[in-house]
Amino acid sequence: MLITRATEYAIRAILYLAKQPPKEIVLKKDICKSQDITPAFLTKILQPLIKAGIVGSQRGVGGGFYLTKDPAEISLLDIVEAQEGPVLLNQCLTEPGACERDVFCPVHGAWSQVRDDFTKTLSRYTFAELIANEKKK
Repeated sequence: MLITRATEYAIRAILYLAKQPPKEIVLKKDICKSQDITPAFLTKILQPLIKAGIVGSQRGVGGGFYLTKDPAEISLLDIVEAQEGPVLLNQCLTEPGACERDVFCPVHGAWSQVRDDFTKTLSRYTFAELIANEKKK
């Protein structure tokens, strides 16, 4: 499984915003330049994050983007789910009964456990922690 380029760039954009002072509006061109993202693609990848309440936007002169939450409250899972939707791994995990074999299938439980472990790991990494780790290196 690979995350999409949109998710990768969204993580980079949020990491950049998380390094700015709280609630500071960052110009679109500054994010694009620092993260090597085209303006149109940045707008596209930030829309789901605005909808999810992670990023805010201000239009007009002096407009741009800002985090609506503290970086310690934003996890990698938040960004992945905002961009990709819920982490499912397999069709059988979309909803109970989606697969008639889920009751007796030996792989169903494995997929479920892998998904749970994966989402728990992603949720442990906050952007505050990622920034702190970067400063240590």
